[in-house]
Amino acid sequence: MTSRLSLKPAPALTVGIEFALNLLSGLRRRGIEGSELLLEAGIPPEALSQPGARISTLQLATLLRTLIERHDDEVLGMMSRPSKRGSFALQVRAGIAGATLEQAIRHIAHVFRLLHDDLSLVLVHEGPELAGVQLCFHNPEVAANPHLHELVLRVYWRLLAWLVGGQLPAVRFDFAYARPAYSEGYGPIFPAPWRFEQAHSAMWFQAARLKLPVCRDEQALRRFVADAPVQVILPRRDAGISGQVRAHLQRAQPLWPDLARCAEALHLSPSTLQRRLAAEGSSFQSLKDQLRREVAIYRLHTSALPLGKLALELGFSDTAAFQRAFKRWTGLAPGSYRRAK
Repeated sequence: MTSRLSLKPAPALTVGIEFALNLLSGLRRRGIEGSELLLEAGIPPEALSQPGARISTLQLATLLRTLIERHDDEVLGMMSRPSKRGSFALQVRAGIAGATLEQAIRHIAHVFRLLHDDLSLVLVHEGPELAGVQLCFHNPEVAANPHLHELVLRVYWRLLAWLVGGQLPAVRFDFAYARPAYSEGYGPIFPAPWRFEQAHSAMWFQAARLKLPVCRDEQALRRFVADAPVQVILPRRDAGISGQVRAHLQRAQPLWPDLARCAEALHLSPSTLQRRLAAEGSSFQSLKDQLRREVAIYRLHTSALPLGKLALELGFSDTAAFQRAFKRWTGLAPGSYRRAK
């Protein structure tokens, strides 16, 4: 996971500051503070001590890339032995050599075992319906870091899904640690039911999908590895009716249509749209606010646009209303996200 990101000039999703701090956990356990890397990724200093602060996923991906490049370790200091740059690409190449998802998992697990002594990836079954990939730790000290569990589960679930064309919806995620205080942020990263305090951390999916064919080639591999931090770490935002609403709101900018107009554009009644969003644990207003927050953070970080103009661009009547909303969304004032000159 090493190549430069393709940072396109478009708004990005946001995540809690905790996910940036989690990436630093391995280095910090080794006495390396790493705060300068947060600043290099454009993460404001005030966010470090503000639990409700948000950062863009592009900033998170930039931090991940910087950590790997600076320390030549794709597991970010979380294991007893570093995983040098190119190790992940080697595993992806092993995966595309498999004819089916099951073969790909076995190939990846084999290469992973050659690279790491602390942890193994094991293909497991739960009855005839479910299959999964379980994390089996051999080093209790390494296993004690829940952020490594998070990183490995997310990265390898997204890798396996990519290998079969994205067709690997998770049925469940198990975590071998207590539920963290920031677990509400797990939703877009682990989009399936969770079980905490389990014997092993694992990802689960329908066992029938083990027979799916691997559909990636060498050219696709190069593109995937080049954008690996975006591909494997960051939440997808195009799924379900929530993704359709987000896409419509983004296309309609700067008009910011209301619920009724959005429902009409999607050929639904307002009540049906509300009901379908609720079934996904979302709402029209929350999606609208999330997107406005993402646009605001991106614009503040990448431009010198005056707050008054940004407020109008985001559909606010005046600067004060925008500032109040931004403080509610992030816990910080808009000026905190301006890029340092």
